[in-house]
Amino acid sequence: MFPADRAITGVRGLDEMLGGGIPKGRVVLILGSPGSGKTILCAQFLYTGIVDCGENGVYVSFDEGKPQFYREMAKLGWDFAALERAGKFAFVDASPIRSLPGEVKIGGMTIGKRDFSLLSVIQAIRNHSASISAQRIVLDSMSQLTFQYPDPVERRTAVLDLIDALADLGATCLLTSELVAVGMRRKMQFEEYLVHGVIILQTMRVGKAYGRVIQVEKMRETAIDEQPRPYQITERGIEVYPRETVF
Repeated sequence: MFPADRAITGVRGLDEMLGGGIPKGRVVLILGSPGSGKTILCAQFLYTGIVDCGENGVYVSFDEGKPQFYREMAKLGWDFAALERAGKFAFVDASPIRSLPGEVKIGGMTIGKRDFSLLSVIQAIRNHSASISAQRIVLDSMSQLTFQYPDPVERRTAVLDLIDALADLGATCLLTSELVAVGMRRKMQFEEYLVHGVIILQTMRVGKAYGRVIQVEKMRETAIDEQPRPYQITERGIEVYPRETVF
């Protein structure tokens, strides 16, 4: 039986680190460098939710289109195309937002590209979530959206608006973003203070070799294992080894 108040991730070992899964209705940031498995973790979270828990899901992509996503996930045995045909999954391609003109007219009001982009994303998420009664939402990657806000104050406001909009939906949400630096050089990103939970994926030097390491930095409403733990990307997705130490 799955905990009624938790959204299990389907990632072997990670749910153990989270005390049974992510508290439902929370917005969690997945930080990682390129190739760390952020998209795989998010897809695993969605696929497990639909197939094992009966919780429909929405995937919002800023980086790649639907055919590429479906093809890559099919290699892991996850048939999202079939789930979409069954009305249990929705793919939102947000990449065209990057090519919008500088100003857009909505009714009699002219607004800038950046404001329109955020409004468009939020409205698309709301519409698709309502159409399939989604209980899980992924936005991959938030970096592509926040790049439109070079001013730190504007960027913080935009991220807060996005998090508030997602929280209002009541779904359990994962947002991905790029990890700026790893190890002792890493500095906290402001988004980490705004979300309800943070999970970090990175490659670290352990002894004479490099290995993949996952860490639950914070998670509201639950006790967590804060220790860095090794993980691998396998043909079945991500596997975490919660009883193994890194240092």
